[in-house]
Amino acid sequence: MELNICHLYPDILNLYGDQGNVLCLRQRLRWRGIEANVTGVSIGQTLHAADYDLFFIGGGQDFEQEVLLADLAGAKTAELKSAIEDGKPFLAICGGYQMLGAYYETWDGKKCGFTGALDLYTVGQKERMIGNYLFTCDDLNGAAIVGFENHSGRTYLGSRVRPMGRVLYGSGNNGKDGTEGVRYQNVFGTYSHGCLLPKNPQLADLLLRTALERKYGAAQLTPLDDTLEQRAHDYMEQRLRRAIKA
Repeated sequence: MELNICHLYPDILNLYGDQGNVLCLRQRLRWRGIEANVTGVSIGQTLHAADYDLFFIGGGQDFEQEVLLADLAGAKTAELKSAIEDGKPFLAICGGYQMLGAYYETWDGKKCGFTGALDLYTVGQKERMIGNYLFTCDDLNGAAIVGFENHSGRTYLGSRVRPMGRVLYGSGNNGKDGTEGVRYQNVFGTYSHGCLLPKNPQLADLLLRTALERKYGAAQLTPLDDTLEQRAHDYMEQRLRRAIKA
């Protein structure tokens, strides 16, 4: 068995160590004897979405997103939309999450059109939402996910998508409606940097299982010893739950 992973714009969208999510996915596959082939696709390189089983898009600042607009338009957008509608799993972080939406409007009114692959849009503000945060994941029966957010964009979901979960501590999508992230088909979009998957092994395995089941029809993931990962998760969860009560 093997999975082919596409890391989109790895040299540009790698804010706050987001690349660690790809390293985590690859290592968790290899520990189970499953080959992981990771290919970076950046500016000027053709994206053949049919070649990949799982996609990752990291985060970037407004400047990096603007740099990518011309390259992302056209063929790449069409390939991404096709892969999403075909049910291929995606993990998109912060700027990568925003880029799958319709547009980003900066705080001073400049509107940047994105892929429109997902029914959402983002509006920038001068004030940033920064810090460790805690949210639920509906696809993990409401299990708590720990992460780190740092974004000025406020994302609003349309009727054709649903949130990934609900914010327990922190800001999430926009700091107003209590939602965090987005779910559509097999896309997981979130504002969580730093790195998300090593501290949340259940979520990492959900992505891997989804990709394997889609490719092979069935998948049994051998249990791993996640003692250290779980300790890191539990420490932060307990710390944030104490902050909620304070």
